[in-house]
Amino acid sequence: MTEATWRNWGRTVESTPTESVFPTTTAEIARIVQRAADSGTSLKTVGAGHSFSSCAATDGIQLSLDNLTGVKAVSPVYGEDGEAAGADVTLWAGTRLRDAGPLLWELGLAQENLGDIDQQSIAGSISTGTHGTGAGFGSIHTTVTAMQIVTGTGEILDCDAHRNPDLFAAAKVSLGALGVLSCVTVRCVPAFALESTERPSTLDEVTGDLEGFLRDGDHVEFFWFPHTDLIEVKKNTRIPADSELRPKSAFARKRSDFVTNNVFELVCRTVARRPGLTKHANAISGRFMGKSEYSDRSYKVFSSPRDVRFREIEYGVPIADAAEVLAELRAFFDAAVHPTPFPIEVRAVRGDDATLSTAHGRDSAYFSVHQYVGMDAEPIFDRVESIFRAAGGRPHWGKMHSLGAEELSRLYPRFDDFVAVRDSVDPQRVFRNAYTEKVLPA
Repeated sequence: MTEATWRNWGRTVESTPTESVFPTTTAEIARIVQRAADSGTSLKTVGAGHSFSSCAATDGIQLSLDNLTGVKAVSPVYGEDGEAAGADVTLWAGTRLRDAGPLLWELGLAQENLGDIDQQSIAGSISTGTHGTGAGFGSIHTTVTAMQIVTGTGEILDCDAHRNPDLFAAAKVSLGALGVLSCVTVRCVPAFALESTERPSTLDEVTGDLEGFLRDGDHVEFFWFPHTDLIEVKKNTRIPADSELRPKSAFARKRSDFVTNNVFELVCRTVARRPGLTKHANAISGRFMGKSEYSDRSYKVFSSPRDVRFREIEYGVPIADAAEVLAELRAFFDAAVHPTPFPIEVRAVRGDDATLSTAHGRDSAYFSVHQYVGMDAEPIFDRVESIFRAAGGRPHWGKMHSLGAEELSRLYPRFDDFVAVRDSVDPQRVFRNAYTEKVLPA
């Protein structure tokens, strides 16, 4: 047990827990939670610290999941035809996504969809609603079939669609407000590979029918270089795992990593000192992006290394309204009053039924706006947030936003259901912090 200042990856949050604990079993978690409840001390769980919001910050007990990792159990799943259709894999909650990929591949399995960053823990990724792209696929939490959670009273509960179903629906995206996840069971599919095509283009390709563009392929996204009309399109197509793969060469990987991290860091530092160069720098960056085609194991293609630190705001909007949102963003960034060197990422996912999912009840398009850590994010984030809110957007729980409980309650049809579950499993508010006190009612 130690006391030290904790900082998240994006350097947007820091806190000094009175105590940091590293349990190795579910029973140990329960004892720690019970002790916190008995003493009136708050407790928050931390995974990789990759959220930009303060959902994991605490001045009480910080419980790390770092010693709870790996595969706990595998249960095969069969289709109606009797053929193998994957497996339900129970992972310890602290398992990093980057580690889960190789572990699952050795079992002949894969996660159905992943985001473009793989540093998060499985518990943290579902608790904040982490998603990838693919209008026919859901966010990571949609593949969860069961969970084990330690509630605010120290009780250990198993939940799924039949056992504690209300808790299960709420805990899929829990903000860490319902308890400590110890195990997460994920429905995995047979291992597959991805064939990736990355190519430069312009906004004109997507503005005519943005919804159609995002639906045209398995996993489609684009990166827009603001203050220009240049974009980089990325389409990943699912192919059998035993296909003849054409992975990036070691040289190509090193070159890509050098450009997207080392060179880009230099660009960001330059425009931070001379913001007037941002538009020109973005134009050069956009034109520098070439075409590439490669194929590899799915988990290797989904994610990309991100070393340049940034801050991020992301909202999900109804996919039918995505084109209008993009047009308003374009008008704002064309004015170039508040520059940013970071590309804006546009993705889509299928709607789902998790109580606080940003895609609850609707297929959604996501707009991620970033700012380099050395530049002022507030004026940009304030303006784009107003655009997103006007479209009925919902903020990503792990990223920066300004909304409170009153505004959020109007965005989620089952918001009150989540609060009722919270009141039931954490009556003493053991899992409180400044973030939950802002986004949830007392």
